[in-house]
Amino acid sequence: MSHDHSSCCGGHGDHHGHAHDSSGTEAHADLSGPPEAPILVEVTRGGMVESVHRGRACIVDSDGRVLAQWGDIQAPVYPRSAVKAIQAIPLVETGAFDAYGLSDQELALACSSHNGEIRHTRLAEAWIKRIGLTVNDYECGAHLPTDPDTAHEMIRHGETPTAFHNNCSGKHAGFLTTALHKGEPTKGYVRFDHPVQQRILGVTEQMTGQDLSHAPWGVDGCAIPTIGIPLAAIAYAMARIGDPKDLPDSRAEAVTRIRRAWRAHPYLIAGKGAFDTAMMQAAGGQVLVKGGAEAVGVAVLPKQGLGIALKIDDGTPRAREVALAALIRATKALPDEMWTRAEQLLTQRVTNRNGLEVGVVRAAEGLGA
Repeated sequence: MSHDHSSCCGGHGDHHGHAHDSSGTEAHADLSGPPEAPILVEVTRGGMVESVHRGRACIVDSDGRVLAQWGDIQAPVYPRSAVKAIQAIPLVETGAFDAYGLSDQELALACSSHNGEIRHTRLAEAWIKRIGLTVNDYECGAHLPTDPDTAHEMIRHGETPTAFHNNCSGKHAGFLTTALHKGEPTKGYVRFDHPVQQRILGVTEQMTGQDLSHAPWGVDGCAIPTIGIPLAAIAYAMARIGDPKDLPDSRAEAVTRIRRAWRAHPYLIAGKGAFDTAMMQAAGGQVLVKGGAEAVGVAVLPKQGLGIALKIDDGTPRAREVALAALIRATKALPDEMWTRAEQLLTQRVTNRNGLEVGVVRAAEGLGA
């Protein structure tokens, strides 16, 4: 691992096209662009590396120290669904969660990108009914379940997916619950300027230690804003979820409750066959993980007070999963025998149409070494 003990919240350097040297003479900067991101994952076929995935990653502690890094971790990244635990903080902190008598299952669902299995959709449906709303109040859109078996079953029966099947339906139920509790309009809750999203923006700034008032932003797949945040700052926020020692009491309590629900219900976080669920189940609650679209991933190691953040440049999920497992292993937080039992998390089989293994997806040399 490469080591860098600088704070993740430091300056970003001078990005202007020219500067002055000590003599006062104008010196032109190198305009060739940033260095290419390192190769984090390799895909083999036979005895050859056929493809590679480049990306950036870091491991940060709850004091904001970067303990290890690969590539540029100060450039902004859209964290997408990887930061749902942060987006769930207002649900608890405002009192909305307790006001509606919700359980750790709903809180886990608020942090999830679920597969749309019946276990997930029934919980979302019961939650929306409890707060007096219907599926029509969702503004996240609908899609077929990402669990193939559930999707195929719906197609066979001619069923149309609803917003309950959206992998973000738990998060959106949390947004609607908070809006109702605060007496805010439920219509338009996904808009950047809505109080629900502005509250989340403020929480995100505090958790990441960043001023995001001028950060780039876009619209996520589920219609809410996604904010560009330096990768190191995302990892720092995850470390603070693991060890909220310097957070205000109310926020530390909210984070602790979210962490407990995240740990207690790994199946609700994703579901059958999903990496996030499999990793957390194998680790027995010693690590919490969450992926986001375009191959962003995070991990929280509560006992060590560490956070991990990762971005695969080409957005490929298979690379995110293998790389995140390698980074978790690099912390040495989990026993070797666990990795022996869960070897499939570190490498993924490449199979042909006959189901025969013809290669593997693996971490590149130096990632997690």
